[in-house]
This record gives sequence, C-alpha cells and structure tokens, in this order.
Amino acid sequence: MQAERIPVVVGVGAVNRQAEDPQTIGEPIVLMEEAIRLAAQDAGAEALLAGADEIIVPRGFWAYSDPGRLLAERIGAAGARTVLAEIGILQSSLLGRAAAGIAAGRSEVAILVGGEAHDRAARLGRAGKAVPLTVQQGVAPDVHLEPASEIMGRHEIELGLVTPTIQYAVIDNALRFAEGKSIAEHKAELGALWGDFNRVAVGNPQAWNRKPMTPEEIVTPTDANRLLAFPYTKHLVSQWNVNQAGALVVCSLAKARQLGLDAKRFVFPLAVVDSEHMVTLSERRALARSPGFELVFARLLERFGRGVEAIDAIELYSCFPAAVRVQQRALGVAPERRVTQTGGMTFGGGPLNNFVIQSFVQMIETLRAKPGSHGVVSAVSGLITKQGATLFGPEPSLDFAHEQVTDAARRAQATVVVDPAATGRARVASYTVSQAKDVANGVALFLDFEDGRRTLRVDPDPELAALAMREELCGRTVEVGSTLRFA
Repeated sequence: MQAERIPVVVGVGAVNRQAEDPQTIGEPIVLMEEAIRLAAQDAGAEALLAGADEIIVPRGFWAYSDPGRLLAERIGAAGARTVLAEIGILQSSLLGRAAAGIAAGRSEVAILVGGEAHDRAARLGRAGKAVPLTVQQGVAPDVHLEPASEIMGRHEIELGLVTPTIQYAVIDNALRFAEGKSIAEHKAELGALWGDFNRVAVGNPQAWNRKPMTPEEIVTPTDANRLLAFPYTKHLVSQWNVNQAGALVVCSLAKARQLGLDAKRFVFPLAVVDSEHMVTLSERRALARSPGFELVFARLLERFGRGVEAIDAIELYSCFPAAVRVQQRALGVAPERRVTQTGGMTFGGGPLNNFVIQSFVQMIETLRAKPGSHGVVSAVSGLITKQGATLFGPEPSLDFAHEQVTDAARRAQATVVVDPAATGRARVASYTVSQAKDVANGVALFLDFEDGRRTLRVDPDPELAALAMREELCGRTVEVGSTLRFA
C-alpha cells in the first residue's frame, strides 16, 4: 500500500440531546446529519462532506430504507455510495470496511454515522403526540449488509428466553461459578465494575446519565432499580432510550494533506480484527468464555507488537456486565483496570446499534488528549455472538488490514446438542431468575447431561426463584422430567 493511501480519522462528532420538551428534539436522521457536520467542523474542512464517496450507517429503531441517501442529499454528497448494515453486523466491520476501502484505493472520503431518538419517540408516544419522521420507502442502499445466521436458537425463543438481559445474566452467573465466587462476591464485583463506569460517565459531557451512583445503589434492587434478571438490576443494563448520534470522517492521508488538515489531530486505525462465527448461547459448551474474543484480542496485540499493558485507553463493549467481564478475561486485563472512556451503555447511553460509533468518537478524543497514545475499542453483536476490536494509534500504518479470525473461532468454539425433550439426571450449567412480564418469567435453567446434550427449562416456582437468588444453583444435580427435582 502506498503511504498516501493510509486511512486516517480526521474528524469526529457526537450529539447528545436532552430536553424537557421532546418536540424540540430532532428525529434520528436530523441527529445523524448534525453529527456529520460536527465531524467535518472538527476536521477543519467542510469540503470533506461534498467529497464523501461512501456513507455507512448501522440500522437503528428507525424505518428509513436508505438513510445514507437521505444524508448524502442533506450534506451535498450526491455521488456517495450508501451502505446500510442490519443489526447483527459488527460496527468494527463497518470501520474496517471504510478504512480498507481507502487503503485499496476504492474510496477517498468515507463517513461512518449512526443515531437514535428513541427517548424522543417514547416520550412523545406516552404523551399521545405524533412522532414526526421522514418517510422513505422504496429506495434501496447501494450495499445492504445482513448477518449470515440467527442470533438466538429455536428452543430459546420457544421458552421466551429472548431478551438479552436474560441471556447475559446466564453468562454472568456461569462466569461466577467458573471462578468459584460466592453470590455476595459476585454482586460486589458487579458493583465495583459498574461503579467505575458511572464515575467515567459523570465526567463525560456526552454521557446520557451523569448522575453519581454508589456501587451499592447500582446493584441493590429497589422500586426505582427493579431486578430484571438475577443478578441484573435496571442500573446494570444498557439504556437505549436516548437521543444520540455519532459520526467519523475517514479519509486518505493524501486527501488530508491536500486539504491542509492539522496533522496533530490525526488518529490512525491501525488494525481491525473480527470474528463472524455465530453460535447461539444455548449451543456453547463453555457459557462463560468467548474463544472468538480470545482470538480477536490475541491477533490485535500480535499486530500491535506489544502487550495489553502498552494500550493506553480501552473501551470494551458494555451492554451488560457479562460482556465486559468475559472480555476482560479474554484480553488479559486486571478487573480493577478502567475499561471505558464513555461511561458505558448504562450511563454513557446505548443507542441500540450505534454505541460503538459513539465509542470511536470518544476514543479519538481521548487519544488526541494524550499525544502518542494507543487505544482499543471492542464490538459485540448479539450475545457475544460475534466479536470485533479496533486498534487506534498516532502513527500511520503502511499495512492496515481488516482481518478475520472466523475460521479459527469456528475450530475453537466447542458446542453441545440442545435437546428440548431430554430427561434424566442433569447438572445446572447456569441459570437466572427472570422477573419480566412479557417473556420467560421464573427460573431459567441451562441443564447439561452426562452424554453431552443440553436442555433448557423455565420453572415458575417462586420458592425456587427465592432460593436461586440466595444460594448457588450452578453445579447442582437435577432430575429432569415433567417437573424438576433437585437432588
């Protein structure tokens, strides 16, 4: 690759709109346009917008059929190629696409942007007011990216185990048991982890919820902090009722120099590594590990040529504590090390399929504030179903690559056969207690048999639910029949 084809992030913009009257808040496409214009201003060159040849947007709650085209018209980039990525496509892959296109000479200026106004829509709806939205139908993007497989298994769906809160709680409880921690120790670790995320959000002007909270307040169920799926309370899960947008402008080093942009503000994507091997949670033999993330991080550090201790800033995808805790183990960082720059998806705000772009924006700002530093931003799709990570740094890389470790992840991911009708003696692999009203309600159990099969059950017994939140059920023996009987 020629030096002038090196991809560089030259501008970033973030929008965070909170107002007493939701009618004063723009719809998602308006917020996205604002983020793009802020990114161009940040770069110091409005001319970047008209010169954009690719606009990449991850799908949100909105129904625009080709949001990139709407944005191209608004910013004067009539010739831009538009890309729409459905839920299930890693956002690291989108940056990898943009940077690799520039490195290969297929693109000169790419814009990566996403946004939500779900808080606006929810509040207008509760007030019985119309939710004004631009209607766009019958227009297809130039490129439409869709996941190759399903995120959840059929048996999981049939039992109502369809909310990420339930499934991530199952992962977290499996990790607690695998590490031999008590329920009390686990609760304290969750509080310490999310307490640090909260402290970061308090100091982040772009965070959605900047209210200081103690670790105990975060993990203790109350009327205002209801238990959703043991051990997750409302303050331990992603907050997607936000009005936020984020944008990056990525261009070639040649273009940046041609426009006379300030080189001191350049941040370079050095590598993107993704794993796209998809296995539903119930089919994973080891519920508490992510072989995909272990491979992604190992390859990223191999390309970096140094250990994780040389990474100055980290942003781990943070929809739920389980996602962060599994990644901490895969990356090899100590539990006490700070792994967020935003405050995470609970406090910083989790705009559905756009949080990683918000993370990219914050990471760029963090690295600019410390010249010479390096940062890593991770991405998750589904239930740690796909894994990705991006390495940023101050030095231009002549061999930028968007790499896949998908085949290696396929070989590393041990699976089990899920048998909905299985009966007999089994062991509890993990569980949670769901207190949802419209999905599985009760004790959700992942049960493993000696012959390698697994089955799932949801038991509505309130006494078992109370026991499960007081005593460890993982590892317990169960007779599985028309009912469950614990040994």
